[in-house]
Amino acid sequence: MAAPPDTGEPAWPDDAVEVGRIVGAWGVKGGLRVQAYAAAPQALFSSRRWFLRPPASTRPGPAIAPRLLRVTSAREHGDGIVATAQDVVDRDAAEALRGARIFVPRASFPTPEPGEYYWVDLIGLDVVDRAGRQLGVVADLMDLGPHAVLQVRPPQADADDVLIPFVAAYVDDVDLAGRRITVDWAAEV
Repeated sequence: MAAPPDTGEPAWPDDAVEVGRIVGAWGVKGGLRVQAYAAAPQALFSSRRWFLRPPASTRPGPAIAPRLLRVTSAREHGDGIVATAQDVVDRDAAEALRGARIFVPRASFPTPEPGEYYWVDLIGLDVVDRAGRQLGVVADLMDLGPHAVLQVRPPQADADDVLIPFVAAYVDDVDLAGRRITVDWAAEV
C-alpha cells in the first residue's frame, strides 16, 4: 500500500489531550492569551508543539490555520498564560486564533511526582472495592477545592454515578498499568 501524500501538515498525535484554549491576543507582536484547563498547566509549558482545533460549537466557523503552533515561549501572566509562536507574527494573526482549542501529546507531559496523577490518565480506569467487587469506571473527575472527586459510572445502566473523594482515606491504590483503582468504599445494594 502506498503512503499517503505529504500535505505538509503535521500528523495529529494519537495521544492528543485538550489542555486549554486561546482566548485572544496579547500585545501587538502576536502574543497569545491562553486559558489553561489545569490549575498547574505544566503540559502547556513542557510542550513546544501545540496542535489546534476550532472551538467546539454548533455553528460552523472558520478553519484554524495553522493547525500546529511551534511555541517559542510560554509563561504565566496573571490568571492565564501568555505565549508566542513562530508563525504568529502580529496581533491580527493572534486574534484569528481566538477560541482555538489547544491539544498537546500526552507523551510530552512532565512526569508526575509519586502519588500524583493526571486526570486524563484516571478516566476510564476500573474502580473496585477492597474485596475486588466492580464499582464501575471513572467517567470524569471534579475539582471541589480541597480535593478532587472521582465520578464513577456503575456497570448497571439504570444506576446513578457514584462520587468518591480522591483522597488517601478512600483511595487505597491506583494501578495505572493495570488500569484499576482500589477504594475503601461500599457498593450500594
